[in-house]
Amino acid sequence: MGAIDEVRSNNNVVYRCTFHVVWCPKYRRPVIGGRVDVRLKEIIHEVCTERDAHVVGVETMPDHVHLQVSVDPQYGIHRLVKQIKGRSSRLLRAEFPHLKSRLPTLWTNSYFVATVGGATLEVVKRYVETQRNT
Repeated sequence: MGAIDEVRSNNNVVYRCTFHVVWCPKYRRPVIGGRVDVRLKEIIHEVCTERDAHVVGVETMPDHVHLQVSVDPQYGIHRLVKQIKGRSSRLLRAEFPHLKSRLPTLWTNSYFVATVGGATLEVVKRYVETQRNT
């Protein structure tokens, strides 16, 4: 788990891009619970690890998912969410047949996303100062 204020970098970008993402099952059906919930969280962590995105927190309710995640802006939050929703839909529907019979697809097409926090002046100053030596 990462911290919301953690500054990360890749080869050419220093960033702190943490997002709060919420999405729901199709028809807002209350299907997230028990073993489905446990497996969903595993899948979210797997996808985020593969994409070097850092899960700050993940909470589920029977009819929606909250994810706080830090992701490289060059990869993009939209690509990460698409991959999480796609893989979790495919795997959960294969592993839990009752999801297949109740829903044509597991997730709605839409999701909510908002940025969390923001760079303080101190963080920007630190970045600028470190650029003197590069």
